[in-house]
Amino acid sequence: MGIPVLIMGESGSGKSASLRNFDADDLVIFNVASKPLPFRKKLNSIKKATYNVIAKELSKKQYKRYVIDDSQYLLAFDSFNRAKETGYAKFTDMAVRFQKMITFIIEGLPDDTIVYFLHHCEQTENGKIKAKTIGKMLDNQLTVEGLFSIVLLCQADGQSHSFITQSDGHTTCKSPMDMFDLEIDNDLKAVDERIREYSMVAGARVKKEGLDNNLCELILNDPMFMITKEEMDKIMKPENFIGR
Repeated sequence: MGIPVLIMGESGSGKSASLRNFDADDLVIFNVASKPLPFRKKLNSIKKATYNVIAKELSKKQYKRYVIDDSQYLLAFDSFNRAKETGYAKFTDMAVRFQKMITFIIEGLPDDTIVYFLHHCEQTENGKIKAKTIGKMLDNQLTVEGLFSIVLLCQADGQSHSFITQSDGHTTCKSPMDMFDLEIDNDLKAVDERIREYSMVAGARVKKEGLDNNLCELILNDPMFMITKEEMDKIMKPENFIGR
């Protein structure tokens, strides 16, 4: 079971900069908008990445880490391509396409594979910070954060950058109990190492004790994940992999 992780933040908040400590052989970046990285180090990057390109590369299962930067542009570009279509059905199609990509990551990739979604955020009318989409028509079909068990928020104060790991009631951040402090350095390599340490608890049951992988159970029983059984069941439905 692969692990999708959502990294939210405004432009300039440090989403892409959090990749700075990875080496070139560590990961592949799906550069949806073909923008340059904010540091000199060269990392493996596929420009103008689309849903089809991402699916093809993920299916090769060559890396343990992938990054989609910025993932909300998958929704935006899909919307632009279908701008002349009328009717409400296209918003459902766009929501399903995004959701199916995540369910493939969960069900179709090895247990040690993590896919990071670097995603812009926006503020609602009620002042809550959430993942950015293409508007209320799509929001009615898809709650982006509901597809993830780990959601971190990038924060910048002009001098430093950090990740917020838990909600204060005004954000949609969430992460497992004891995985992170409330605020940590925006070092995605350190985040990656910590997630793998946490996931090894479930892996040890399978490899050493011959028991079932109970990662889903651990997630559901951890109150700081902020995910319900209904949300988990929705993600794990087999029919999500059938048809378009």
